Amino acid sequence: MTTMKRTTSTKSATSTKSAASTKRAAATKPATATKRAAPAKRATAATRPRRTTRTPEAAIGAAAATAAPAPLEVREDGPVLRVALNPGGDVSTLDVAVIDALITLFDSLHERPGVRVVVLSSLGEDFCLGGNRSEYRDALAADPTGTSLRRILDKGHRLFQALESSHVVTVARLHGKVVGQGLALAAFCDLRAAADTCTLRLPEVGLGMPPAWGGVLGRLISEAGAARIRELMLTCDVLDAAGAQRLGLVHKVAPLDELDGLVDGWTRPLARRSAEALTLTKRMFAGYARADRTADVALLDAHLMAARLGHA
Repeated sequence: MTTMKRTTSTKSATSTKSAASTKRAAATKPATATKRAAPAKRATAATRPRRTTRTPEAAIGAAAATAAPAPLEVREDGPVLRVALNPGGDVSTLDVAVIDALITLFDSLHERPGVRVVVLSSLGEDFCLGGNRSEYRDALAADPTGTSLRRILDKGHRLFQALESSHVVTVARLHGKVVGQGLALAAFCDLRAAADTCTLRLPEVGLGMPPAWGGVLGRLISEAGAARIRELMLTCDVLDAAGAQRLGLVHKVAPLDELDGLVDGWTRPLARRSAEALTLTKRMFAGYARADRTADVALLDAHLMAARLGHA
């Protein structure tokens, strides 16, 4: 009996030890698994992508930046800055990327007093065929309220304010077709030279839109007179370079292969002029031109155009 009791005690002790070991193992395994799983959870949280919100016009600009080359080609030649529109495709238009690049460029010139002349040209077959209407449609589709479209259209006013208030003398070198907003861009330059094969046109009324972009109507009337601009606006006629020169929309005309020489004939002496005299003279002309435009409604242009496009 004593032997049986000892055997029973031994079995009981053995089973107790075994149960205790099993409990410890069970308690240890989940802890180990939990420790190993923790880094995976932290990595998942760290790599989770953040949500970002972009406005429709920012999305358009980003798409243009990834799909096209740099919108401008800029080359510095002493006090002369040569800026060429660089169309991303076969069509040279004033899209958001180009306008933003031009605004940034002219704003930066306030910190570069050594630059006295900017020559504006284009690397495309035409100087500029106007605004990019597909961007307008995309902006309206993304934001039917028209707010994003108004922001895009208002960039024209900002660009022309930058051109008019800049200390540099701006020279437009025109070739091919100069249409709509492209003509507006040229009109806000101080001097304009055109190839004899160049044509100009204001097609807005024919497209069912008002001539409301950046304050261009006031500028055109100031440069060429109300009667002649009214005829061009209402008839949407194509104007050749000689006719544009007679109206004052172009200062000089030359064969295409002589156009660069004509432009250089302006820039060389301008680069030697007193910077202070150039700036003061330009701003005096701008002041008198604005005085002539006593009822300047340029700030309404974006609203007028957006309203019309929204009901097109």
